[in-house]
Amino acid sequence: MIGPLARTIRVGGFMIAVAIAVATLPTPADCFPWSIDMYRGPEVQPYAEAPRVTPADTIPVHGGEPPMSLEQATIKMHNPLQPTPENLTNGKQQFNTYCAPCHGESGQGNGPVAHILAKPPKDLVAGTSKDLPDGYIYGAIRDGILSMPSYAEEMPPEQRWQIVMYLRSLQAASAKAKVAGN
Repeated sequence: MIGPLARTIRVGGFMIAVAIAVATLPTPADCFPWSIDMYRGPEVQPYAEAPRVTPADTIPVHGGEPPMSLEQATIKMHNPLQPTPENLTNGKQQFNTYCAPCHGESGQGNGPVAHILAKPPKDLVAGTSKDLPDGYIYGAIRDGILSMPSYAEEMPPEQRWQIVMYLRSLQAASAKAKVAGN
């Protein structure tokens, strides 16, 4: 029968033997001399040779559109597309995809998600939007405005202009209906 003192001495002796064994083990650098080659190797000089000069207009700097504020877009931007049936059809399709959930298919701010939004969507047909220039509406689609998000990443410029064109056709149809109703 081994007493508690003897057991403690044995465990202590074992721990000292393990500590000595660990201390005398070779270090990793001694085992693998090639692991320090990164310290002794030649330095890499990334700009020792001039980088290749790219031809003009090969790297897009502004995503294809010049950066401008909403105010600048209002003044400077005009719809370059013609109101062809194809452009209006594409505009309607884009409007129904991106705009109608909030503004409704008629553009009157009564879309299926309008009731869960913190601020009600604008009436694009009878509201102040009918009096705003095309550039303003385009800029609002591109950059977002108030609680409306930006759609710059979701659609290219041509599709944004098609939406503006389709919105103008909705506004014109609403104005004709008002005149006919009077």
